[in-house]
Amino acid sequence: MRRRDRRAAQAPGVFCDNVSVFEVSVEETFAAGHALRGYRGKCENPHGHNYRVRVHLRGDDLDAIGLLQDFAAIKTELRAVVATFDHQFLNDLPDFAAVNPSAENIAKRFYDLLRPRFSANGACLNAVTVYETDTTSATYSEG
Repeated sequence: MRRRDRRAAQAPGVFCDNVSVFEVSVEETFAAGHALRGYRGKCENPHGHNYRVRVHLRGDDLDAIGLLQDFAAIKTELRAVVATFDHQFLNDLPDFAAVNPSAENIAKRFYDLLRPRFSANGACLNAVTVYETDTTSATYSEG
């Protein structure tokens, strides 16, 4: 089955497949505080991070000028989501009322918020990575 035929045969709501060949990523940063509920150790206390968020888009076709997606367009969408978290105490946000604002859950929340923004343009959101520090990160993806 050809690549396009496999994509057309996918179930509704499935955006990425395993035959994608191009990937682009964009990063943005924000500062926020949090405390991990139920954690035993220093991270149970309120503290902050200078977070870095990297979004990865995939697709198997480039546009007429050779782009999977314009970096400027990706940055615009990412910055809009980042703005809602920047300089916030994450525990106070409705997004984290029921779940801890861990790097893992932050990555999933960004994924959930960004996925619809990239679902109709030929590229799909493949993964979101959230860095709490330069050496620690969590990635969320589906499929």
